[in-house]
Amino acid sequence: MTEDTKFHHGDAPNNAAPIVEMKDIEKHFGNIIALAGVSFDVKPGECHCLLGDNGAGKSTFIKTMSGVHKPTHGEILFEGKTMDFSSPRDAMEAGIATVFQDLAMIPLMSVTRNFFMGREPTIGRGPLKRMDVARMNEITMTEMRQMGINLRAPDQAVGTLSGGERQTVAIARAVHFGAKILILDEPTSALGVRQTSNVLATIDKVRKQGIGVVFISHNVRHALAVGDRFTVLNRGKTLGTAQRGEISPEQLQDLMAGGQEMAQLEGSLGGTV
Repeated sequence: MTEDTKFHHGDAPNNAAPIVEMKDIEKHFGNIIALAGVSFDVKPGECHCLLGDNGAGKSTFIKTMSGVHKPTHGEILFEGKTMDFSSPRDAMEAGIATVFQDLAMIPLMSVTRNFFMGREPTIGRGPLKRMDVARMNEITMTEMRQMGINLRAPDQAVGTLSGGERQTVAIARAVHFGAKILILDEPTSALGVRQTSNVLATIDKVRKQGIGVVFISHNVRHALAVGDRFTVLNRGKTLGTAQRGEISPEQLQDLMAGGQEMAQLEGSLGGTV
């Protein structure tokens, strides 16, 4: 797989207005400062990667963007309007969907039931009201096929799918229900090479639909495969943002590892780091 030929990289950087902007976001938990003035934005059809090692502040940041946490200071704008999300539901209704690592799926339930998960279309009225299973199955099969997954049947248990296929179900579900921003929390962290390629291809399909993607990862190679911009967090602070082609894998890795701190440590240890 070659990073520049396998995936499409849209018009980003582009002149479109960002869908979502996070401006000087701070998040305090008592005396702990988890985020210290982080700014970040995502444009339509762009994959903006948020990179950082464990403890960098990535999880706190995406939970703030998706309505789990309220920022202590700073401003969140969605399509140019200041937003004050009280819950993840508020963010979802605005168009910000988050796919967390646990995927929020029930393994023994069918792909269709997991796809709709409380948002099932119905037919009939009163005591005769029931789920429109035929429509649900048709939508599920169509949406999955568009993402490159051919299911054996819509009633197939989601637990029988591979990790990459379950990621694709979660992504397709978010897109179907109107996501304008898709936040992916370490979507490739526990996957093999083939499953990772499938997930990255799915991200590429989503981006081509004009949806903004926030790709959270600590894997530089995976980020470079699909990313248009790259922002690095370290200890709750932004170390910099670069466009595709402006920064090498080695530079990104160095920033994630602590940059100057790592260089100083390497010097003190005689270049053995």
